Amino acid sequence: MHITYDDRSPIVLAGGGGHCHAVIDVLESADIPIAGVVHGPDCALTPVLGYPPLGHDADLPGLRKKFSQALVTVGQIKTPRIRQTIFAKLRQLEFELPVIISPLAHVSRYSTIGEGSVVMHMAIVNAGTFIGNNCIINSKGLIEHDCNIADHCHIAVGAILCGKVTVNEGTFIGAGVVIKQKIHIGKRVIIGCGTTICDDVPDGTIVKGQHYG
Repeated sequence: MHITYDDRSPIVLAGGGGHCHAVIDVLESADIPIAGVVHGPDCALTPVLGYPPLGHDADLPGLRKKFSQALVTVGQIKTPRIRQTIFAKLRQLEFELPVIISPLAHVSRYSTIGEGSVVMHMAIVNAGTFIGNNCIINSKGLIEHDCNIADHCHIAVGAILCGKVTVNEGTFIGAGVVIKQKIHIGKRVIIGCGTTICDDVPDGTIVKGQHYG
């Protein structure tokens, strides 16, 4: 079950950096209209891949009067804080926060994905998996059966989560990471690119290197 985008209302994109570029490509591939881009408070109001700037974060209340749908399009590596803050603001303003799934991804109908999450090109989400709100499942990420991924997590490019892995809130799983089945990853963990995880990782841990556990 997914709270998916189900109408043709244009989506406001909150954040105009590199992740926004990738999300635009997914939206265009799914033929989903884009209203434009809202920039951070210190950013210049410039178009993003041809889509107009709609203002800064402070302009979101006014934009809610014109648009009903929005999506957080700021990336996440070192901290989820900015994505969490924007997500909370969009919710407070009662924007609808749809799930966006690339038509090139595979998401099992027996999985669940929370509001505002994005599943990018060539990603796979298998049966029995739960993905929380405001998550990024990046290109070619593989989430196997019965995994549980909490809110505000980023599963980066090509990461592999074997069956029944748990990832707690605000965690970043780097590109090419492989996590053994039934492993428990704590809150606000950062796992660097290419690491193989064979043991549970406590809250707040930064993991670097080829192997953990």
